Amino acid sequence: MTDTPIRTAQVLAGAAQGGAENFFVRLVTGMHEHPGMEVKAFIRNHAHRVEALRQGGVETEGFRFGSAIDMLDRHHYRKALNAFEPEVVMTWMGRASAYTPNSRSYTLVNRLGHYYKLKYYSHSDYWVGISKGICKHMIDGGFPADRIVHIPNFADETPVIPIPRDSFNTPGDKPIILSAGRLHENKAFDVVLHSLTELPDVTLWLAGSGPEEANLKALCKQLGLESRVRFLGWRTDVTTLMASVDLFVCPSRHEGLGSIVMESWAHRCPIVATNSQGPGEAITDGLSGLITPVDDAPALTKAINRVLQSDDLRQQLIEGASRVYAEGYSKAYIVQRYADFYQEIRGKRG
Repeated sequence: MTDTPIRTAQVLAGAAQGGAENFFVRLVTGMHEHPGMEVKAFIRNHAHRVEALRQGGVETEGFRFGSAIDMLDRHHYRKALNAFEPEVVMTWMGRASAYTPNSRSYTLVNRLGHYYKLKYYSHSDYWVGISKGICKHMIDGGFPADRIVHIPNFADETPVIPIPRDSFNTPGDKPIILSAGRLHENKAFDVVLHSLTELPDVTLWLAGSGPEEANLKALCKQLGLESRVRFLGWRTDVTTLMASVDLFVCPSRHEGLGSIVMESWAHRCPIVATNSQGPGEAITDGLSGLITPVDDAPALTKAINRVLQSDDLRQQLIEGASRVYAEGYSKAYIVQRYADFYQEIRGKRG
């Protein structure tokens, strides 16, 4: 074991926007700030993400991360990776994993943020699952349990200033709830729209974009909710929105971890979520949020009403979630977990 910082490469071939991509910037910047790690980012060449990482002090190099036939880009990436001489390489999601071979010169770690097909990750040495359910998915798929670690995500902890409640032409004296994420059927925003029909005084701010946008707007019109739903598009200020509303609602059908849960905890916004994989695992019902069955609009309505109608319950959930976050999900805690894990890997190689 050595006290010198461990050299780690973080590899992401992600989309232009997305929750995992946003967390990549937060975690890698946090690693850069940790005295026990020397980090370099290898990412798809999205200029805004390259700039965000470099502004955080992270050495960053961009690549196309194209298809399997893009051999020239793959060669340039692997040459740059080897030139950095990392001790640990951690890849995020499938494309980065496929681009990155196992090597005797470094330890390869795959980080799985969802229930992905495992065949794309079988060549790794170790695996990180961001939820216990994802870790079990890997064990059930035949990966060795002693090489799988559970390390969840932390929130964007940057302090925010709430925006006025009458923003987006919203009645400032009525309850406001927020939902956010990719507008995809897995996120089940149709369920929260159905719930809203039984919440006549409530306005919904829906932040996100995606393939279900047209269908959700059509459903909104069909249900007569156009005056009480604000489609905000993709937002980079979701934590600010959380600080501005009465309640966050996560109605997902499928959710690997639900980093948005940690966001709500960190910014003291009470949460109601469905019992999908990640939120159902992370949230203790009645302590750090309220949990309802998946695809059950009446149950979701009841839970939303409970929080909106009780200041005591609202405060109870805020305080409980704050404790849970500080003890197991904060930036300081999670970055240190990675530092300890990487040092453990170094010790085994040595």
